[in-house]
Amino acid sequence: MAGNLPVSPLAPEGGFPNLPAIAGVRFATAAAGIKYESRTDVMLAELAPGTTIAGTFTGSKTRAAPVLDCQEKIGTPSEAGAAIVVNSGNANAFTGAAGVTSVKAITNAVATATGIPEVRIFTSSTGVIGEPLPHDRIVATLAALVEKLDEHGISDAARAIMTTDTFPKGAGRTVDVDGRSIRIVGIAKGSGMIAPDMATMLVYIFTDARISQDRLQSLVAAACDKTFNCITVDSDTSTSDTLLAAATGASGVDVEGSDAFAAALAEVMDDLARQVVRDGEGASKFVTVSVTGAASESDARQVAFAIANSPLVKTAIAGEDPNWGRVVMAVGKSGAEADRDRLSIRFGNVLVAKDGRVAPGYVEAEAARHMNGDNVSVSVELGLGAGAAMVYTCDLTERYIAINADYRS
Repeated sequence: MAGNLPVSPLAPEGGFPNLPAIAGVRFATAAAGIKYESRTDVMLAELAPGTTIAGTFTGSKTRAAPVLDCQEKIGTPSEAGAAIVVNSGNANAFTGAAGVTSVKAITNAVATATGIPEVRIFTSSTGVIGEPLPHDRIVATLAALVEKLDEHGISDAARAIMTTDTFPKGAGRTVDVDGRSIRIVGIAKGSGMIAPDMATMLVYIFTDARISQDRLQSLVAAACDKTFNCITVDSDTSTSDTLLAAATGASGVDVEGSDAFAAALAEVMDDLARQVVRDGEGASKFVTVSVTGAASESDARQVAFAIANSPLVKTAIAGEDPNWGRVVMAVGKSGAEADRDRLSIRFGNVLVAKDGRVAPGYVEAEAARHMNGDNVSVSVELGLGAGAAMVYTCDLTERYIAINADYRS
């Protein structure tokens, strides 16, 4: 379906970035015909021996079989190589014992084809829920995939994992650690069914840094909470969300205690998270919701997500209507502590409400001009404490309905 959708108007200019190769990582893709004929829908990433792998996953109570398998394997000590296999077109979720059988068949076949231990084979599936995965089609591509492995294949890998995405998502950073360069790159897919509970998408990050599994896991989890767990498109949490980070150590540079590496990793994750929102199904505006003055950080997040997930707020933004009353409504329904008479609201730099009423001198035309742009900001000051939070979302348009009404066709 992705190939039939117009590219989001919020897509980054210049298309997919020119990402550097990461020593110790090779990619290959294939068209297995999982849902559509002649569409690239399988990605294999081969990782060198000694690679450290960390991950975060959806908190959904109906997690897909690939997620459960990955969760069992993360943190297993091994100096062997590793592999990541991803398919689009079918989520292998809510498929009962058949889903487990499919994961086992794929991991076993990859282990045989690559010589990598099965405990180091990680799989992800994305697409339609509730349909058995034709894993035999994936298995049939493995010999060709292994033959085609290429360290420069990351852009093709990003395209292979797309579903309703309208553009492939990639990001990278180079950081200096002790006078030597460390590379970090990442790809992601995600467009709909996006709400935080880890992330709600598939994300794969690769670096040539040397780092322990415990430290990498800690950095990924902390950055995830400030990036992928701070975005929402439609408030719906996927069954298949997976983020895997792989550090090959090929640079020989130890980044265990490097703040610069931690910051660069977080930047890559933030870049990818924003791209997911910019590709929100039917989106025409990228929206930043910031909340300050809350009684606590958790209250600030609660209010920010209440605003960001409100269909009334999101449709008002789509219609370029500075209807601040809908923001007031969202604050009130959030369940967080709030005081009507301390509340202030801004659209962009325009103060529209202060101390629980329309701001003196407010001119709606000024707020409307801000709403006309591609990037809209909604700021709320609660006046109760030091709690603050920022959430990224998009507007809600008729295209969202059209995309999801036709999703299984």
